[in-house]
Amino acid sequence: MSVKLIATDIDGTLLPEGTDRINPEIFDVILRLKEQGIVFAAASGRQYYSMAHLFEPVKQDMIFIAENGAYVCCRNQDIRLNVMDREQVVKLVEQLRRIPGGCITLNAKDRFYVEHEDPKFLDLILNGYHNQVSRVEDVLAVDTEVIKVSLYMEQGIEEEAKGLLPQWEKVFTGTIAGDIWLDFMKKGSDKGEALGSVQKALSISREETMAFGDNLNDIAMLNCASMSYAIGNARQEVKAAAAHVADTNVNDGVLKVLKTLLV
Repeated sequence: MSVKLIATDIDGTLLPEGTDRINPEIFDVILRLKEQGIVFAAASGRQYYSMAHLFEPVKQDMIFIAENGAYVCCRNQDIRLNVMDREQVVKLVEQLRRIPGGCITLNAKDRFYVEHEDPKFLDLILNGYHNQVSRVEDVLAVDTEVIKVSLYMEQGIEEEAKGLLPQWEKVFTGTIAGDIWLDFMKKGSDKGEALGSVQKALSISREETMAFGDNLNDIAMLNCASMSYAIGNARQEVKAAAAHVADTNVNDGVLKVLKTLLV
């Protein structure tokens, strides 16, 4: 069966984590795939603004699955917006604030809010991801719909995640979104659920879908695609979940597979 929909993670899959070092050749490939009737979607823990900046030349020719599936849009039109329960968000943020070395982001549709002044953290989110960011004294004082809460830890997130994820699993969907990020969204929100909504809207089956990922937050998305690829630098859990293994991100593993689809 032919491919009709492609979804790929960004950080760690398409390019190195927290950078904008994308191979510009992919823009032409996306347009050529569109001419063949193949829809391209980027699926990331990044905010929409960051993703649109990265894909600027083709942003009107693709679908964005942002904030780990909490927000989906196409051509500036909202498709899905999963808002978290405010009372539970307050409890979560108050707990995350007590973690030494952690930095918190409170994410709305159009930007996210931070309290911290750590220079490495600010440089990463502003100059690495090119996020739309507002620094405030108290993120909980901001009157906005929250779609994601993230914890950043420069030294690695794995140990904190072991304790936090079980505590909140009945309230939020939580996932490790990279070596330094832990994300919490509305219960049921993830890349797989979001990709499934796109498939339903476009009447595209799992057998007609191709997906690429490298980390734990990509597994649900890979499960929605019969043509699923872990890239060469992916976690072992992701490789076990995927049907195929592509080359690494620094060797343009995703791009190499996409080019085989061109006619």
